[in-house]
This record gives sequence, structure tokens and C-alpha cells, in this order.
Amino acid sequence: MADVKEVNRLDRKEITMNKLKGLGQTIIDDVNQSKIPSLKIPSRGTSNIVYDEDKRYYILGERAGKRSLGNVKQIKKLGQMIFVSNFCKDLVQREKTATLREMYYVSEGWGLGFDNQQESNIVGEDIEVTLGTSREDLGLMPEEDGASVYGDIVFQEGDVEINALKSGKSGYTISPTIDEVDFLDHNVERVIAVETMGMFHRMVQENAYKKFNTLIVGLKGQAARATRRFLKRVNQELNLPVYICNDGDPWGFHIAMVIISGSAKLAHVNHDLATPDAKFLGVSATDIVNYDLPTDPLKDIDVLRLKELSKDPRYRDEHWQNEIKKMLKIGRKAEQQSFSKYGLEYVVDTYFPEKLDAME
Repeated sequence: MADVKEVNRLDRKEITMNKLKGLGQTIIDDVNQSKIPSLKIPSRGTSNIVYDEDKRYYILGERAGKRSLGNVKQIKKLGQMIFVSNFCKDLVQREKTATLREMYYVSEGWGLGFDNQQESNIVGEDIEVTLGTSREDLGLMPEEDGASVYGDIVFQEGDVEINALKSGKSGYTISPTIDEVDFLDHNVERVIAVETMGMFHRMVQENAYKKFNTLIVGLKGQAARATRRFLKRVNQELNLPVYICNDGDPWGFHIAMVIISGSAKLAHVNHDLATPDAKFLGVSATDIVNYDLPTDPLKDIDVLRLKELSKDPRYRDEHWQNEIKKMLKIGRKAEQQSFSKYGLEYVVDTYFPEKLDAME
């Protein structure tokens, strides 16, 4: 199994290297043919982001633009793309990584410096979408940590084996280079991902991993890319069902849906990040009513966000529409920790068993 994964990793590296070399070759070919060098870049504008009903996530459409040395306004941008691509080629070749922040400072020595890190991040995204590969494969890493994982699973990261049950109560932290991590062994039947680390630690303390034979994943709010990639991999490679439990508000709904159907901004890499078969376990508007949870009133911004979600193609499902309408009707929202009204153990002893029984 490990040999196959090693081949897959080498394949990804080779594919990425070939794409980077191909980008450079495109410029060279234009020069050799006395053409003005240019690159075709798929559009990431909202009009070119399409929800694919069959795949159940956002993808990019067919529209594309051109970045050319024949346009004075585009010369700097094209130069930056070439320099960043060469920087990434060096990273991949040497099997190294760099944070987006490090790349920004490295660019100071290029003579084509970025005005700010946001500008360098955008150029990195342009290369992602142009090559059809992820920035992680290009060796570029974000600053944020991945989620915490606790449960009976063993990883291999380089030469090191890591048991997520023996990594302390905070669990194993998902690596930004999660595609280079192997799943050696596991004895779990499902994955429960929770929005807050408060809920994560509650589940660890109450031995939820044993009670439900589950991996517990603490999302730390909006799931990082590495976290979404991890959830997709365990769902596809280990055939583990994924359940998501967030705060009962429009923002919790959105965090769950980004895991399930991806984000519009990352339409070009949703095929690697979205987990369409993942299920939203709660906290739903129905849960708020049925469990008589402590609540706060919806703010104007919450109401506006719920109305936006109701028009989003990812929420067309009847269940989602009903939950959005119910939350608007009751005008209330609730946090995950609100189950503590019935005691600290209630969420693990009662809520999760009842919800899992209903969904499975």
C-alpha cells in the first residue's frame, strides 16, 4: 500500500514539474516564433464560477483571459507569474516548501516586487488556476494550522509514525502537506468534525472516540484547505462517512457547506477539497426547537446571510431550505456548547447518539 502511495506522490511531483516547465516553454515558444509572449489564464470572475449539479460543487467555466507582454499594464503581472513559477519549480525540485509570507519576502530580491502580500497571494492563485494544480503541490503553504484529529488512526509522515490517540489530548495537527501523509492503519467507522475546539475537547474528555468509534476533528472555525483535503481523503480512501457539527447559525451552515460543496473562490481546486457525501449533523434550527436550547436572537446580518444562503445553489436541497426557513421563522440561533444546559456530558451521551441513529 505504501509503495503505491509513494508512486502516487512521485506522480504528483512529476505532473507538477511538467506543468511548470510547460508554462515556461509556452513563453519560449512565443519568443522563438517572434510572437508576443502571453499566457492564457482561466477567469475566476463570478460569471465564470458554475455550480455543477452532478459533481455537487463549484467549478470554473470555460471563460479565460490573456496576460501578454504586449499590454503595458500586464507586463509586471506576467513577469511576477514567471518568477513565482520558477520559484515553485525550485521548491518542487528540491522537495521543499515555503509559506506564502516567505514567498512575499523572497520576491523583494526579484526586482518585480509585490506591493503587499495580498498581491503575491493572488499571483499564486493565478498560477494554480493556469496550471490546474494546487498551491500545496507547488510547494506553497499557508500560515494557518490545520485541524486537530483525535482517534484510532496511525499516520506516516516522512519516517515518523504518528498515532492520533497518543499525541496528547489536543490530538494530531493536520499537516499543510497532507497529501504527503500516509494512512497506515485505523480502527474507526466514521468521522465527526466539529466547529469549535471547545466541543472537540468535550468529546475527547467524554471518550466520544470510543463510544462512536469515530475520529474527532476540531475544525477551529472555517476549515483550512489542508483540513478539507484530509476530510476528502478519509472519505474517499478509507470509505469513512463524514459528519459535521457546527454552531446553529448561518455562519455554521456555511462552514459545513464549504466542506461539502467547496467555495466559489476555490472553484479551480474544489475537486481536491470538496466532500459532497459529507453530512451536516447539526446544530440545526430543528435541533434548537426540539432540544429547547439556550439561544440568542438573530441579528440583521444573520437574517441577511440566511436569505443569501436560501438563494445559493448549494442549498437547493429541501432539507436545507426547510432549516433556513425555520431559523428565519424562530428568529433564534444557538452555539454548540448550548447543550451544556443539560450537563457537560449531555451532548455526547444523548445528542450525538440520537442524531447518528437518525442519520444512519
